[in-house]
Amino acid sequence: MTGFYDRFFNGHDIAAAEVIGDDYIQHNPHVPDGKAPFVDYFTGFFAENPDARARIVRSAADRDLVWIHVESTNGDKQPADAIVDIFRVEDGKIVEHWDVIQPVPAEAANDNTMF
Repeated sequence: MTGFYDRFFNGHDIAAAEVIGDDYIQHNPHVPDGKAPFVDYFTGFFAENPDARARIVRSAADRDLVWIHVESTNGDKQPADAIVDIFRVEDGKIVEHWDVIQPVPAEAANDNTMF
């Protein structure tokens, strides 16, 4: 899963979407369901955000679910987001996705990082 994530979200390699199931279910309200709409959405996103990157901090799996915790940026001048992506995998294909996205604040109430 981290190989796909790195190729797709860091390399902007749309061909990496070969692991997305045709009937992909998306729970992010900004991205449509289905493999083809997923590819179309991110083709446009990467064209508009060529510096977008997602540093994988940690990942975990439990049966058919995979979690990836990332630090996501759209370039050095943009503030980062902390993201947890959750994927459901079936027969080697990503068939469902959820995410939780939180901006990384300039200041925190503690000395811990979000990563």
